[in-house]
Amino acid sequence: MSQEILIDLRTLDLNKTTVDIETIRAVIPHRYEMEQLNGIIQFDPEQKIIVGYKDISDKEFWIRGHIPGRPLMPGVLMLEAAAQLCTYYYKKTTHDDRFLGFGGIDKVKFRGKVVPGDKLILIAKNKELRSRRAIFDTQGVVDGKLVFEAVIIGMVV
Repeated sequence: MSQEILIDLRTLDLNKTTVDIETIRAVIPHRYEMEQLNGIIQFDPEQKIIVGYKDISDKEFWIRGHIPGRPLMPGVLMLEAAAQLCTYYYKKTTHDDRFLGFGGIDKVKFRGKVVPGDKLILIAKNKELRSRRAIFDTQGVVDGKLVFEAVIIGMVV
């Protein structure tokens, strides 16, 4: 994957939620500490792209223990947030109610930090969509800067 952001974020209103948390909850089963997606800004199956976000509050469960005094969002949770975005795309595009879990993660690169107060913009571009597998290029962006990228492979479980 390249370091270029998959979509020109300047073309989006990053403060406008088109899919709210309650609508996401109707599709994504994660709750409580594992709910890592707050909203969706753009869902465009024709362009094979979805953009969502996670607002990082000072109440996140990992703050107390993930580097006390200097909390950093764990990379695994960034990937989980991206995977939840991919799952929303898969379920809404295929209308498949089965659970889509991790089948693999490739080409992971962490390029910056995510801290309380940040809005983590999540981008997923679908590369392959089959009945039992989906592959996405994903990225996380904070303040216009790429903080992670990965290829996420989802498998129906």
